[in-house]
Amino acid sequence: MQALPETDGRLVENIVHFARALRKAGLKVGTSQLKSAISAVAAAGFTQRDDYYYALRATLVSRPEHLEVFHQVFQMFWRDPEFLERMVRSMLPLMQTMDQKEQAPKPAQKRAAEAIWDDTANHAAPPERDAIDLDAELSWSANEVLRKQDFEQMSTAEQAEAAALIRRLVLPAAPLKTRRFQPSQIGSRPDVRAMLRRSLRKGGEVDRLLLKTPKYRPPNLVAICDISGSMSTYARMMMHFLHGLTWAPGSGWGRVHGFTFGTRLTNVSRSLALRDVDLALEALGRDAPDWQGGTRIGEALHRFNRDWSRRVLGQGAVVLLITDGLERGDTDVLQAEAARLTRSCRRLIWLNPLLRFDGFAPEAAGIRALLPIVDSFHACHSLDSLADLGRAFTTGGDKQRLELALKSA
Repeated sequence: MQALPETDGRLVENIVHFARALRKAGLKVGTSQLKSAISAVAAAGFTQRDDYYYALRATLVSRPEHLEVFHQVFQMFWRDPEFLERMVRSMLPLMQTMDQKEQAPKPAQKRAAEAIWDDTANHAAPPERDAIDLDAELSWSANEVLRKQDFEQMSTAEQAEAAALIRRLVLPAAPLKTRRFQPSQIGSRPDVRAMLRRSLRKGGEVDRLLLKTPKYRPPNLVAICDISGSMSTYARMMMHFLHGLTWAPGSGWGRVHGFTFGTRLTNVSRSLALRDVDLALEALGRDAPDWQGGTRIGEALHRFNRDWSRRVLGQGAVVLLITDGLERGDTDVLQAEAARLTRSCRRLIWLNPLLRFDGFAPEAAGIRALLPIVDSFHACHSLDSLADLGRAFTTGGDKQRLELALKSA
């Protein structure tokens, strides 16, 4: 086992900086946990790296999904600073093309590197090194420009920034009225059963008028996302969007189910249920092996209607169909399965990145087959288009414009 280097009496300061890095990486580390970590290290000693690692992990980690993030931050925090520079350089698009032989980062490793780099830049002056000037004029993007930019035209750094913004978006959801009732002082109907139960304790006398009102519950959301070659960039952004809806507090949605399809249909709901976004996306990549493959929309909808519709659409769920509509199979099958899907769900909303073009006309056979069936048609190519997605739940979105184009085509 590797022994820790000398700290020169700065052990407490290093632990404090390490806790700050954990906070930047997304872990909730409080003052009491920091105090416990310092006491645990003082009691256990720090002559062995493993003892130091487990003492900090036992006191600073409170949730199992944070273990991988803690491990990556710990590995980087006590490594040579040159490793951090290589991690930061690997995030720049210019340097990625020059350094293709380096190993791909593990889940949570990029987030840990950003947290460590930001923390060391604020609390410690870096040693003097030979300066390397990089012209980043073209890679910089203001927030306003980034919101209107197409996902496919973004650099790697801009896509990472856009993904962080996407996870904070909230999609409005109107609650559904159920057949059940709940007590209410301003209800519109008398609660006869409650009044009879109360009269039994009053000798049969009804002394108060009790009212009730219908119960409301959040609707479920089912997303069926195309991950073929033409949709790969947009599909990754939509996975960030769905993960944010799954874990957003007070989002207004019930259960969020995710499905991907290219040449096959894959249920990725368990992957999206992982709280850590890096672990969720890594598990999603393992579960869906047909990324950037062909497109068989009709067959995928057939499998969904046959195997999953009764399980996830039984309570009036809203369905998001995310695809460009470029079907390679039989369009008759696509039309029949889409019609069956819209009869099974509450609303069928189609998200298509091709709608970003002003002169776009529905010339593809798959788009012609789907357009008369869906309830709403909306773009999903930028941050602004996703932020305006709430309009699709109250209006027809851009479907009217495409219907006119379909008649004139």
